[in-house]
Amino acid sequence: MATTKLFLLLFIAMPIIIHSVNTDCDLKVGFYAASCPQAEVITSKIINEVIAIAPSLSGPLLRMFFHDCFVRGCDASILVDSPIKQAEKDAAPNQSLRGFQIIEKVKTALEQACPGVVSCADILALVARDVVAQVGGPSWEVETGRRDGMISILNEALTSLPPPSSNINSLKATFQQKGLSPKDLVVLSAGHTIGISHCSSFINRLYNFTGNENTSDPTLDSEYMERLKLKCQQNTPNNNVFVEMDPGSFRTFDEHYYELVSKRRGLFQSDAALLDDPQTKAYVDNHRYGNREDFFRDFGLSMVKMGRTQVLTGNLGQIRAVCSTVNLL
Repeated sequence: MATTKLFLLLFIAMPIIIHSVNTDCDLKVGFYAASCPQAEVITSKIINEVIAIAPSLSGPLLRMFFHDCFVRGCDASILVDSPIKQAEKDAAPNQSLRGFQIIEKVKTALEQACPGVVSCADILALVARDVVAQVGGPSWEVETGRRDGMISILNEALTSLPPPSSNINSLKATFQQKGLSPKDLVVLSAGHTIGISHCSSFINRLYNFTGNENTSDPTLDSEYMERLKLKCQQNTPNNNVFVEMDPGSFRTFDEHYYELVSKRRGLFQSDAALLDDPQTKAYVDNHRYGNREDFFRDFGLSMVKMGRTQVLTGNLGQIRAVCSTVNLL
């Protein structure tokens, strides 16, 4: 009952928290150099051990950072548990996320080394970098200094996260609201090169695309569509059926995603939409046959840029003792 009352009080405090968001980016590389010098080493060690055993967690852990930053900014609000199941993680778009226990494992280790110092928001940023590097992708210097938010609301995830059915105009508008460019959009979309999705996220492209039965998305390659239909059958429960987002290399971070998109084999409508804008299409075309070094550099830069979204720094927010629970005020 006390926990429920606390959660409801945090809802009441929401307007104050929203208007207190720091608009300046006070993040920097090496923020914990003096206060917790082993922070990044400890985090990387745990993630390397985890991904070596469970590489399938790389995709969900990467997307966890995306889903956090696009709702209320990069403040670890995605991690908060709600006793009434009304937090961001309870929203339908976040039901496919996995690996929350890994974030808590990192947090526990950092609390032992440096109590009350490293934020859960920074842990998400560091983990996103480390899982990408561990499955063959780039590494980059992560800016740190974020603090944790105290609000997490299910409905905000429903309205702030771009759905997989988004068209190019909707995607560009959503990214622009976060200070991200069309180039950031096409670069960060390549996060779909690792991980899986469930049929429910794209099944409308196969059977009921126009709202009428037996209509399919004409932008989807017909051969690929037939393969998807074998896994995702019409009028059959598909909740536990998964599909590789990047068939053949879904556990390896590479530029193969762009080859798939160029061949009209992007799994989601949001992937196919990248061909509907001159700038995003040009990037897809330029990377469909390789250019890994260029893509890896761009991905790191866009991740850093996204990681600055509506951050809480200085005296704003808090440093949670446990990532799933807001500290008592």
